[in-house]
Amino acid sequence: MQRIANYGSFLQVYALKQLIEQQNCQVEFVDYRIETPIVHEKAEQKNPIARKIQKGFETIRYHAPLTHKIAFIKYKQTFANRYLPLLGISSEMNYTPELDCLVIGSDEVLNCIQKNSNVGYSLELFGKNNRASKLISYAASFGNTTLKKLREYQKADEIGGLLKQFDCISVRDNNSGKIVTELTGSKPVYHLDPVLAYDYMGCCDQIPDIKTTEKYLILYAYSGRISDQEADWIAAYAKRKHLKVYAIGGIQKCADRFVDCSPFEVLAYFKNAEEVITDTFHGSIFSTITHRRFTTIVRKSVGNAYGNEEKLTDLLERLGLTSRMTTSMENIEKINAQAIDYETVDKIVGEQRLKTQQYLSCTL
Repeated sequence: MQRIANYGSFLQVYALKQLIEQQNCQVEFVDYRIETPIVHEKAEQKNPIARKIQKGFETIRYHAPLTHKIAFIKYKQTFANRYLPLLGISSEMNYTPELDCLVIGSDEVLNCIQKNSNVGYSLELFGKNNRASKLISYAASFGNTTLKKLREYQKADEIGGLLKQFDCISVRDNNSGKIVTELTGSKPVYHLDPVLAYDYMGCCDQIPDIKTTEKYLILYAYSGRISDQEADWIAAYAKRKHLKVYAIGGIQKCADRFVDCSPFEVLAYFKNAEEVITDTFHGSIFSTITHRRFTTIVRKSVGNAYGNEEKLTDLLERLGLTSRMTTSMENIEKINAQAIDYETVDKIVGEQRLKTQQYLSCTL
């Protein structure tokens, strides 16, 4: 998932690279050939150019300041050229190289029953046709692909057969663990997402010191996911708290500013925020590692529509932070008024980081 243009994807890729290099390994990124999605919807069957044009029109239609829309389009168009070189990734694709070990992960690399034509039902993400001496995963996730969906689309046997070829499977959430156990007969190991497993705030020298002249809250959500009603509530809430609204990762109707910055600067902005509102997995993680007060909005999965309840609920349960979740905007003020016992959270994360180091040391 290293070529996906968003901050969570970049920072988990960078973190996993650092964690593997700490085991005295040389790292190269492997690309996969994108195959046709299993879930067919007309809007998703366009060719890549048509899809980009469609996304551009969607951006223009969002309720947000025009200057934010223009900045967001520029951010998306220039993301790869600006930031992939920081990972050592070029425009040349790297398919099925010979390797000592192929690591599948992290992120939603196993989310195969979905409609996104940028990912598709791509079996190389399950190790098919690889030329590595060893095949493992790290904190891999099926996202909102469930065992029920795999069976409904008659892909359970095929996916199970590929999973059985792994030398070791590591997942990051309970839904993924249940699928692996059911399809292989063996229990996987559980690990934190690389953004948590790697000590960004203690070890990364790429995070700058950013100074702002105003107090702000961060709204970290993809464009189009915050409804107009939700945006109006956030705007009124921020005004009551005398905070500006900084939108990062997507444009929002209620934002005073859309922040186009580097992935490392994102963590600097989080570090200085008064509080955070997010409906994303990595937005919750960024808040946690920078010790912010935050609320995570949980979206339920309905049919083939996007939902995040599986992964967000699992993540926050593992961190002891279920009190930060809500499905209703009206609960945000109460939640963000409550301090977080980050000493306890850090203890949990520290124990899990040790597990990551031990796993990579034994399997690479």
